Amino acid sequence: MFGISTILTLASATFAFASPVLVDRRSFQVQNGVNYTVFEHAATGATLSFVTNSGVCETTPGVNQYSGYLSVGENMPSTAPLAMWLNGGPGCSSMIGLFQENGPCTFNNVSGSTPVLNPHSWNNFANMLYVDQPIGTGFSFGTDDATSTVTAAPFVWKLLQAFYAHFPTYENRNFGLFTESYGGHYGPEFASYFESQNAGIDQGKVSGMKIPLVALGINNGWFDPILQYKAYIDYSLTNPYRPLINSSQAATYLKAYDRRCLPELNTCSSSGTDAACKNADNTCFNKIEGPIQIGSDFDVYDLRAPSQDPFPPETYVSYLRDPAIQSKIGAQRVYKECPNAPFKKFVSTGDDARSFLSTLSTVIQSGIQVLIWAGDADWICNTAGVQAVISRLQFAQSADFNSKSLTAYTASGVQYGVFKTAGNLSFLNVFNAGHEVPAYQPALSLQAFIQTLSQQPLSST
Repeated sequence: MFGISTILTLASATFAFASPVLVDRRSFQVQNGVNYTVFEHAATGATLSFVTNSGVCETTPGVNQYSGYLSVGENMPSTAPLAMWLNGGPGCSSMIGLFQENGPCTFNNVSGSTPVLNPHSWNNFANMLYVDQPIGTGFSFGTDDATSTVTAAPFVWKLLQAFYAHFPTYENRNFGLFTESYGGHYGPEFASYFESQNAGIDQGKVSGMKIPLVALGINNGWFDPILQYKAYIDYSLTNPYRPLINSSQAATYLKAYDRRCLPELNTCSSSGTDAACKNADNTCFNKIEGPIQIGSDFDVYDLRAPSQDPFPPETYVSYLRDPAIQSKIGAQRVYKECPNAPFKKFVSTGDDARSFLSTLSTVIQSGIQVLIWAGDADWICNTAGVQAVISRLQFAQSADFNSKSLTAYTASGVQYGVFKTAGNLSFLNVFNAGHEVPAYQPALSLQAFIQTLSQQPLSST
């Protein structure tokens, strides 16, 4: 691997959309003793501000780091791709991914309050953007109209437009979108929106720069509630680690699913109204998801552990709330990992109960490389539900894909899971991994990331 600069985006979605300007503007400002570079993007009105080489997290010699309200790296290899990482929630910070999963530094398996370099960081291969969105998440602040996955997509697109405008050298880099959990909503919709904007630019209907999207990766995603609420029952009974319910309880839950949950979800799907979808989400939680959690002591992100599982450690939260660290990285708000405000906005529209299965099929049909993967110990977005989703995807090779059996997936000769691939879609079931797959199996995750962003189907090494 080769070392390249890290793009550390500590709350990119926080920028306010300023009054229109005629030309792009660059300036330098000092706030609370911190030096910021400020870029105002004329086309979108976005303002980007960042701090140079804070010395926090990435300390590899020769690797540059920029942080703030859009963090970017310069002097990177001309061929290195660009990738964005989004955590889910909705409303959970992507600092989770940076510090607990695939970023340049980590507290995993470390005692003490200072992170160490992550040898399996994804910035070994690509320039990484970690984005806190929607506004109110992580370090971000301000106001916006993002109350659903669909309304959030334009904000992320505008962020990338400002990024490309300020750093045009990245315009033609291959771009990958990687996400998890609620990323089963974000990933398909954001990718679809990027592609529709690209088409609009080609047709002269949209003003902007095309995003050269070549890959989409989603682990333990929440894609389709009709399939995945039922999977809570199936997985709780038949998962490979320990049953959480017995067969009698499963029958009771299945009856509740058929009589209460499924009809409400169908109404949400057919009507599309916020009220119907919010009602469906509440009904399914109260009849299926909530009671199973209450009935057994387990962590929803790793059922092998009791509730409040300590892995991956939350040490990074205290680290980011240290006033000295906040000052170094240019943060203007106290860090909040998964605040309620942005979550409640999405709840108000019933966004959780809406399916993005069709949108995902359309994205696969567009030809970009797609990886859907799942840790087999995760309950909240479990592999049974994810596999139910992929069996319903529609694309040119879907019949071939569904007819294939899962086979061993190895990295450097070590088996980490099972997989199958057809056309531009790969599925990977990861053994001994909870919700945050890169935290549990970092070597496998880096390999899967590299193969996907390189526009290759998964293959064992």
